[in-house]
Amino acid sequence: MSESTAAPAKSKKLIIIAAALALLLVAGGAAAWLLLAKRHGGEEEEAPARATQATPKTPPTFLPMENMVVNLVDPGGDRFVQVGITLELADAKTAELVKTYMPSIRSAVLLLVSQRGSDELLTREGKEKLAVDIRREVSRPLGFTVAKPRKRPINRDPEDEEDDEVPARPRADNNPVRQVLFSSFIIQ
Repeated sequence: MSESTAAPAKSKKLIIIAAALALLLVAGGAAAWLLLAKRHGGEEEEAPARATQATPKTPPTFLPMENMVVNLVDPGGDRFVQVGITLELADAKTAELVKTYMPSIRSAVLLLVSQRGSDELLTREGKEKLAVDIRREVSRPLGFTVAKPRKRPINRDPEDEEDDEVPARPRADNNPVRQVLFSSFIIQ
């Protein structure tokens, strides 16, 4: 009787162990499938979200201004600049609003450019600074302000400038005047 009771007890233990192993395999497979499905599903959800953030809701509207010829403040007063400006605006409604203020905007831009010298306007930095200043003048009648760029500390070593560049934090900018683009820039 001991041999006959030992055999069914051994077979019951083997069945329980086999069932436990099968249950572990099924549970492990299900967990792996859920993890892979979650990872794959998460990528699909993030990709469209990134695409919608990268593309603006409405395409920009470009408003070209008439070319301007302005005397520069160089010694002798014999240098001038011919500049063509195109404004990148948020939408057509903003373009119509800018058109209503165009005489005062043109006057402000002419005053800005006439305060510059050819040495400043020949550099990329000078043109970029002028574009920021023009954006400020275009935004003013619309009720928006443009922050002035921060100045660099005076006591910096010029050789370290490339190594120390810290990317600027993007600020929320709800200004409908997105950019000032130069379509022509001739200094004579």
